This record gives sequence, C-alpha cells and structure tokens, in this order.
Amino acid sequence: MGYTDNMSPEIKQRIVQELVPGKQISLAHIIANPDRIMYEKLGLDPSVDYAKSAIGILTVSPSETAIIMGDIAVKSSGIDLGFVDRFSGSLIITGTVSEVEASVNAILDYVGETLGFAVCPITRT
Repeated sequence: MGYTDNMSPEIKQRIVQELVPGKQISLAHIIANPDRIMYEKLGLDPSVDYAKSAIGILTVSPSETAIIMGDIAVKSSGIDLGFVDRFSGSLIITGTVSEVEASVNAILDYVGETLGFAVCPITRT
C-alpha cells in the first residue's frame, strides 16, 4: 500500500449493533408532590390535587412487559395510567403517594417473583 506525506492507510471499522434485552426493571422512581409544570410537560392531567399527588416512573425490558405492568398498577391501587409505551418499555402512573408506592411495589413483586426479572430498588424524590 502506498502513502504520500499527508495520507495514512484507510482503516475500515465495522460496528455491530444489536439489542439484547434482559429481563429487568432498570428504573423504578417515585416523585412525591411534583410541581404542576411536571404534569404539563409530561402530558399528564394537571387538574389533580397537588397536595396529595405523586408520579411513578418505570422502565422495563423487554418493552412489552410495560403492558403487564400497567395492568398490575391499575388493579393494585387507585392510580391513573399516565403513559404506557410497549415499544420503549416506559410506564408512568399518577395518584397519591401511597397509591403510587403500592402500585410500584406490586409491579416489582410480580415481575421479580413471578416472571423472574432482575429488579432495581425504588428511588424517590
């Protein structure tokens, strides 16, 4: 291979990209008493009683599990579903702090014990 002063050999890189989803909940977070702007920016119902409100956010893979998580959340307490995305694995729920906490705990228990998922701890702000 010949070179000139300003040239170097062309190096070809091959990048292999693949998604290998594990069975895991990677985020389980509860926001207690969020500001009204959080509801508005997330496209959630801003007419809730803010003194008794919370938002729960979960992320799961495989992403279709978000459908099961939404079902468990609704059946386990009086929460409202804010958002379920079966393509990204995102779930957002709203309700009182105790309702959201009960739903998140029910979800983590079910997917951890029944489905055998790796489950992260619940974080809070």
